[in-house]
Amino acid sequence: MKLLKKLALGTALAVSMGAAQAQSQDVLNNWVFNPIGGGFDSGQEINEYLDVNGNAFINLNRTGPNSFTFTEHAVFNIKQADSNGQDFDDNYAGGNISAIFEATGTGTFGGSFAFTGGTIRMYQNATNQYGGTEGIYGADLGNLIASFNVLARGGGMVDGNGDPTDNGQVSVFAQADAGSLAPGYFFRANGDDLSEEAILSFAFTNANTIGDPTARLVEEVACQFAGFTGTGCPNNGDAYANVPGDYFFISSNGQFKLSEVDAEVPEPGSLALFGIAMLGAGVVARKRARKA
Repeated sequence: MKLLKKLALGTALAVSMGAAQAQSQDVLNNWVFNPIGGGFDSGQEINEYLDVNGNAFINLNRTGPNSFTFTEHAVFNIKQADSNGQDFDDNYAGGNISAIFEATGTGTFGGSFAFTGGTIRMYQNATNQYGGTEGIYGADLGNLIASFNVLARGGGMVDGNGDPTDNGQVSVFAQADAGSLAPGYFFRANGDDLSEEAILSFAFTNANTIGDPTARLVEEVACQFAGFTGTGCPNNGDAYANVPGDYFFISSNGQFKLSEVDAEVPEPGSLALFGIAMLGAGVVARKRARKA
């Protein structure tokens, strides 16, 4: 039994070290973002990520007793980086960044889901209309600064109704081809403009079901963006309500990162294993310390 525990811990440590090395080698650190497109010199150094928060409408389609396909339509606001509490607009007048997200995927009730494709589009909106009625919840107004194609990977865990597990972690991976980023916004630490090359992005967000979405969110995201025609939409007098296993709203907040196109970025499961392995290593170290 002791041998099995040692082997398990050793395997976990090996995987965790590989995940940590992949992140340190492939994730862009200390890159530069200029939220008004003003170039590298006046940009803000990003230690690792942009903070994202938003809401999504999920529509499920049962394909078998336990399986489903889904579409997701979401809006996001990106106000700061590295959770530093400093809104871009505090230092850059007009530095308001928002995004819209469309994706498809497949999943298993009470199991996992994965994305099969989609798009992420980011906008710089000088007048900050996010949450309004212009455009799609004000999230697609202003200058289009980035377009990413969602890759067939990522995803997360869902309960028996297809809802994300409580505070469930969802991962999204996407790629921007050369020319898909507007010049003047995204830079490597050495000043190279990322608009001239292909780049990978990935986001880890925590997702929770919204039990009572606002009427504006329903009309803008579900009815207008997703093409939903049910309760809560114009010409339908009934109040909106989520229908578990069919359609519902979720809220998400997390981190948006950039990486090399050929990066082997760890999925959430690998990151969780990394944490377990480190915990196990700490237990072993404490035991050794008590014996000394």
